[in-house]
Amino acid sequence: MTTTCIPIQNATSEAKASRFPLDQWYVAGFSSELADKPIARTFLHQKVVLFRTGEGQVAALEDRCCHRSLPLSCGTVEGGGVRCGYHGLLYAPNGQCIEIPGQERIPSKARVKAYRVVEKNQIIWIWMARDEGAEPNRPVPDYPFHDEPRYKFGSGNYHYKSPWQLIHDNLLDLSHLGYVHLQTIGGDAKLHMNAPMKVTSEGNQVKVVRLMSNSSPPPTYRAAWPFGEKCERWQEIEFDVTHLRIWTGAVEPDTDAIDDPERGGFHMRGFHGITPETDETCHYFWSMASAKHPDMPENIDAVVQQTAFTFDEDRLVIEAQYQNLLAFGDKASWIDIHVDAGANRARRIVAELLKQQAATASSDS
Repeated sequence: MTTTCIPIQNATSEAKASRFPLDQWYVAGFSSELADKPIARTFLHQKVVLFRTGEGQVAALEDRCCHRSLPLSCGTVEGGGVRCGYHGLLYAPNGQCIEIPGQERIPSKARVKAYRVVEKNQIIWIWMARDEGAEPNRPVPDYPFHDEPRYKFGSGNYHYKSPWQLIHDNLLDLSHLGYVHLQTIGGDAKLHMNAPMKVTSEGNQVKVVRLMSNSSPPPTYRAAWPFGEKCERWQEIEFDVTHLRIWTGAVEPDTDAIDDPERGGFHMRGFHGITPETDETCHYFWSMASAKHPDMPENIDAVVQQTAFTFDEDRLVIEAQYQNLLAFGDKASWIDIHVDAGANRARRIVAELLKQQAATASSDS
């Protein structure tokens, strides 16, 4: 009797992955998430198991055993690899099966796809390549603020029932703070909407800077820093294809210049890794690092708690927005206003990358 192994991924998973920019470092999670158990996640339509070996090495494999296709994430981490929970096959970080219980010979074909992963600044990055096995052609992104002594940070992640670029739109336009986040990081909505905004781009990156002089400190700022009635506030947003870095904060009036890169005051440095799961869902990995005033108690727990609350508010808005887009279909056309400049520029970058990717794939076929 002959049996046929049915793979867990159908033949279109790689084709579906090509709907997103490839040859990119995407965020797979945070170092703190990997303990003694494997984690199952889907990135760009591809099912992946993440784990940390006994030697501390982070690894990522396709989430299936080559024997009978049970997800490896249903297994256990031990020694130098991950063991399938069905018949005990043990896989090394390179995807090769290195042990089959009760059988000495291991077939050379007993292996699964391995992904290149790098752990840096307490972030786990995964290289999503256009061609399987291709080496990364650029360094892993740098985010030193997780390791900088003057900051403390907390982190979390969300699963969004919406396409990834709707989150880009949201983060590149912080004018919504005065309407959506009044209880935490909001402020005067009119001031937000009318604040001068500078949008620049270089390569595949976009930067949005907004300076809000004579601003009323929002609740989160007052809880973490002894502001008076007014403050000088800034927002700096840096977009990359797979993640955003947002530096917000404020100084007290008549102290540091609001546009000085070395300014002191209250800092909130946000990291936002937006990784597509499918066409309609995505992962949102975030962290918030905060500076502490020398005369106030430790504030990082309060800052992280209120940050998470703002993300809850954002998710409600974005998922409701997406459901409405589906409901209205072709009728849901958009008009642009002045605050959309950064988001529109980011969308053009992604569109151009996908256009180049499709052209390359066509020429290779």
